[in-house]
Amino acid sequence: MVMDAFETLLGPPAPPTPTATSGGRHDEGHDLPDPICGDAATFDEFYAREWVGAVRLATLLTQHSAAAEDIAQDALTRLMARFATLENPSAYLHTALVNECRKWHRRHRLERSKLPLLTQATTLPAGGAELADAVAKLPYRQRAVLVLRYYADLPEATIASALGCRPGTVKSLAARALAQLHKEIER
Repeated sequence: MVMDAFETLLGPPAPPTPTATSGGRHDEGHDLPDPICGDAATFDEFYAREWVGAVRLATLLTQHSAAAEDIAQDALTRLMARFATLENPSAYLHTALVNECRKWHRRHRLERSKLPLLTQATTLPAGGAELADAVAKLPYRQRAVLVLRYYADLPEATIASALGCRPGTVKSLAARALAQLHKEIER
């Protein structure tokens, strides 16, 4: 249900990269080169493949599309300087995006009293605007866990690494966030 609501708000997520879901290993047992870290991959290809997903992720974490583009650009700029030496650029990008969004929230905490919806209410299905408002009211870490888990479809260990906490904390944050959403939507 949560994943469907996120897809309704922002469209489908970018397809997962092998390193984001399996640590760069291919489940089929084939020894294929990693498409992100291989010699043929360049930063330009990585940028083109990851840009839309990075902006969507930042939009969900900040609830502000203009800031999300800036944050995604900053994160990719930081990544570019280290691209050749990174073993897993996708993981670095997710962590950089989460950290940049956290900084943005600190700077804009006083400015935002009510977060705008990402789309017009007329384009959302019944209850979509209500869900978007309920997600916007969640504390940052709870919202980040829901977005990374249900929208970006990342495993708990990757989310924990991106947020700088333990996997058990990710589980408890998700449980609290879902309970809060359930309470808010029932009202």
